[in-house]
Amino acid sequence: MNIMSGTYYWPATFPSPPSYPQLERDLECDVLIVGGGSSAAQCAYYLADSGLKVAVIEKGKIGSGSTSSNTALIQYSGEKMFTNLVNSFGKEYITRHLELLQDAINEIEAASRAVDIDCEFYRRDSLYSASCSEDVEKLKKEYDFLKQQGLKVDFLLKEEIEAKYPFSREAAIYSYNDGELNPFKFTHALIDYAAGKGIQVFENTEMNGHHYDPNTNRMVISTKAGHSISAARVIFAAGYEGIDVRKEKLVSFVSTYTVTSKPVNDLSSWYNRTLLWETARPYLFMRTTADNRIIIGGLDDNTNYPEDRDSKLIHKRDKLVDEFHKVFPSIKIEPEYSLAAFYGGTADGLPIIGIYEEYPNSYFLLAFGDNGTVYSQMLAKIIAEDIVNGKSPDLELYLQDRPLIAKRKMPPGK
Repeated sequence: MNIMSGTYYWPATFPSPPSYPQLERDLECDVLIVGGGSSAAQCAYYLADSGLKVAVIEKGKIGSGSTSSNTALIQYSGEKMFTNLVNSFGKEYITRHLELLQDAINEIEAASRAVDIDCEFYRRDSLYSASCSEDVEKLKKEYDFLKQQGLKVDFLLKEEIEAKYPFSREAAIYSYNDGELNPFKFTHALIDYAAGKGIQVFENTEMNGHHYDPNTNRMVISTKAGHSISAARVIFAAGYEGIDVRKEKLVSFVSTYTVTSKPVNDLSSWYNRTLLWETARPYLFMRTTADNRIIIGGLDDNTNYPEDRDSKLIHKRDKLVDEFHKVFPSIKIEPEYSLAAFYGGTADGLPIIGIYEEYPNSYFLLAFGDNGTVYSQMLAKIIAEDIVNGKSPDLELYLQDRPLIAKRKMPPGK
């Protein structure tokens, strides 16, 4: 899958990352992780102390896929409001989902502190603003739900927003203790941590086939170089390219665009360097970086043809810069990096752990949606629990055939 094109900021922040050998022999392991992006790294992190024999294979270099285009706004709120998710899944179901998302953010912070490579994780507050007056009521309902769940949130009216920011909105939810991250460094940090614990990591090792051996009850993965890997369990954590292995009907793609500016000298007009996004669909989002750059993203387009997506990059780049200057007229930016990429989402707004009959002993980690890094952390932990403990009570929440409200049965003790 041609998932992205353009110029990439994150790899430039870490020009000499650790490297790993190519697989040059047949291999047996307890768990094979297919992929070398953030999802695979998060799985490796959770399995690092399991005592299992674990291997990771990546067809290119670690972090070279969609991780390099990930904008890494670390938030629990997503494109579908929790109040809408409650209508589909029920309050009890979504209450647990929200708890797991908050736990995942805490786990990301803990992981970033446990590793040797600085991941540039910082706690940031978020401003989720009404894009038009018609959105104020539904935003207030979302705020009321979050408040009922015990989250630290404020509901800001127009005057309060104008007092903090150089722009005006009718209303906004101000959420505390979200975060931001360098996803490229985070991925390398987790892989480096896992490798230090004995997990085998292989770059330039591309899967080109797989089959199930009923005699051994193991999956056998073949590589392009002609080697085979026999694994008791396989985690397909290849990001969007996982769809090339196994199609999933709940997943669809659009094109999205991102600009990263040159460093900015003065960010004093940006209150608390808040993560910014809005109720419009598609929406614009903005964040800062550790070296005082600004990332602006959005202007999603329904095309899923790479040539069409890429032909719009220059226009979308200039439009994103213009939109930023409308919000922060005193901060003049110059784009240094810009990219066009596919963005995957799910029909019902929840990420997916795919477990399919034709792939025995295997998991597909499909952390699709606008909170991909948070979703990946959450799903990686659940999959690791299921492998190590024989079960995870939260697994069924995210299976591809997850029940709707009429079928829902919560795990015991939830």
